[in-house]
Amino acid sequence: MIRREVDDDHICTLTFDRPESGANIFDAATLDELNERLDFVESDASLRGLIIASAKKSIFIAGADLKTLLQQSQSGEMRAFIAKGQRIFSRLADLKIPSVAAIHGASAGGGYEVALACDYRVATDDPATRIGLPETTLGLIPAWGGCTRLPRVIGAEKAAEVILKGKLYSAQEALKIGLVDEVVPRDQLINRAREKLRAGKRKPSAAPKLDQEIPAPRDRNPAPAAALEVIKKSLSTSAEQSLAFELDTIVDLGKTESTQNLIRNFFLAEKYKKGSSRMPAERVVHAAVIGAGVMGSGIAQWLSSRGVTVILRDIAREQIDHGLANVEKIYADAVKRGLITEEKAKEGRARICGSTAPMELRDVRFVIEAASEKLSVKKEVFRELAMEAGPKTIVATNTSALPVSALADVTVSPEHVIGLHFFNPVSRMKLVEVVIAKETSEETRERSLAFVRQIGKLPVIVRDSPGFLVNRVLFPYLLDAAELFEAGLEADKIDTALVQWGMPMGPLRLIDEIGVDIAVDIGNTLEKAYGRRDHVSAVLLWLRDGQMLGRKTGAGFYKYEGKQQSPNEGIQTWRSPVVAGGVDPGSIEGGATRQPASPRLVGATADDIAHRLVFLMVNEAARCVEEKVVDLPEDADYGMILGTGFAPFRGGPLRFAEHFGLKKVVAELERLAQTEEKFLPCEILKKRARDETRFYEQ
Repeated sequence: MIRREVDDDHICTLTFDRPESGANIFDAATLDELNERLDFVESDASLRGLIIASAKKSIFIAGADLKTLLQQSQSGEMRAFIAKGQRIFSRLADLKIPSVAAIHGASAGGGYEVALACDYRVATDDPATRIGLPETTLGLIPAWGGCTRLPRVIGAEKAAEVILKGKLYSAQEALKIGLVDEVVPRDQLINRAREKLRAGKRKPSAAPKLDQEIPAPRDRNPAPAAALEVIKKSLSTSAEQSLAFELDTIVDLGKTESTQNLIRNFFLAEKYKKGSSRMPAERVVHAAVIGAGVMGSGIAQWLSSRGVTVILRDIAREQIDHGLANVEKIYADAVKRGLITEEKAKEGRARICGSTAPMELRDVRFVIEAASEKLSVKKEVFRELAMEAGPKTIVATNTSALPVSALADVTVSPEHVIGLHFFNPVSRMKLVEVVIAKETSEETRERSLAFVRQIGKLPVIVRDSPGFLVNRVLFPYLLDAAELFEAGLEADKIDTALVQWGMPMGPLRLIDEIGVDIAVDIGNTLEKAYGRRDHVSAVLLWLRDGQMLGRKTGAGFYKYEGKQQSPNEGIQTWRSPVVAGGVDPGSIEGGATRQPASPRLVGATADDIAHRLVFLMVNEAARCVEEKVVDLPEDADYGMILGTGFAPFRGGPLRFAEHFGLKKVVAELERLAQTEEKFLPCEILKKRARDETRFYEQ
């Protein structure tokens, strides 16, 4: 695992190079080997310095072996493994000779903590070099000295920000913060590391002080708050005592369901990134996007940023100009946020060609239709594309709810038709639902999966059915939240309950973000397929007809001014007779009238509200498994985490239901179903609760 070399200047270099792997990680065997190498370093009195380096192309050391940590968190063996790492890293920190970490590539978690145990840190300016302590994003804390040593290197406030955010920084960002001492070109790394050793041992830093109080994180993932507590304790104790705090804290966190779910999510991300295809992936260099609206221009921008040249087509020049302006806005925002350089943004913009004219698409490997969400419009587009596309062109639709098979049926090559459902905003949402129609060929499926991975998205395979996975599971939750509002609960009470439960935003705020008109259209489509559980309530129709469509019009369930959100007094003109138990003198579309407030909801607690809404998602996710919309429960769970932000530390709807107790979930659904039929638990839930089986093996 670790090569040892001593040169003529008596400098020892330990080069991490895990056999048959593109990454270095710390497992028990690597820790033991590092311990043996330190035996040698301590025993050779002629040595003048130590360099820690890596032979890998893009990874210095990726951190602790997460599979080991997950197993140990479940078996109770984590304490011994973490304690061993602490002892060995402390040996490195206590060497009598100076040491330097020569960092090229990802230096994350334990891979940065070993660098922190050195006197100096020099990093390459290569884009592959990313540095940080992401443990809190996995429900853990840096416990090989990160919470103890980093405050002593860069100060308590900056250390807390680095550890609580869990972000990986570029080399230049790391230099600015103080995570590294110098940044150099790759070919100068070892020479510069050798020069650093001439300065001798670094003098111990003074005990850090906290100049201002750091507020405790408001996060249902307990790790950031636990890390902050350890950092604060470390300021008034010895390094040894602080390491003991680290050890106790990470062991306690490792036992929690939230931490085990967050680590499991990491492995699911790796699974969806890599896939299991044995077909050689053909790199896509040319694509076309039909429709220059918000979604079409967003998809075009993302493809162009990933090196794909794109024809962006629409029926009128005005639409093309709007689309290209949106592309420009996305690129400008990415440059402003430091996600991309101006030069790369310029290259990306140049890869997009706007056009209103029909054209030959024979050399285009993928055409993505992102036209209006009307089946008649999409069918017309697909008829045209069938005439223009080449024999190997895959024609994909970005529809969020319409049947892919109905579009395939109007083409001459239905086997080349597939759904690629991107999520808004495309530049920030990782998920793409790969929708397999009954006509879709195996080759089309595999090429589409490879394409989605090529452009840096995570694909989840779903069968063609109304709403696919994400919208099907999400909409009963959203639409019932609107019914709760209609029944007399305040918008803020509903949304706060779900945010406290762990959602990134409440359901009514999410409707405002999606757009009330779009929510109504999708709800109507789903109600035709699934009935009352996707019923669009009167308040949504009233908002739509009044052009209060959410954030895009400045008002919906809330009012929006810039980034500010406040109550929408306008909706109270609709609410007041409802809360008073009055009846609407007029009727809404389809004869739906406002209902009087429901007395049973007056005393509803935050947990009552959250469970009612979340159990609807649990029920629908279980149906998707039962009906083979997805192959595996983890497809349903991870799709919902990626597609909706479903509380990651809960592990997804089905994982949460197992932890909560399937019998309790079914009992609560049956209780609610006594007054509202839409809550009837599906067969697979009832069977698993009755047989005491699970969706997942332990």
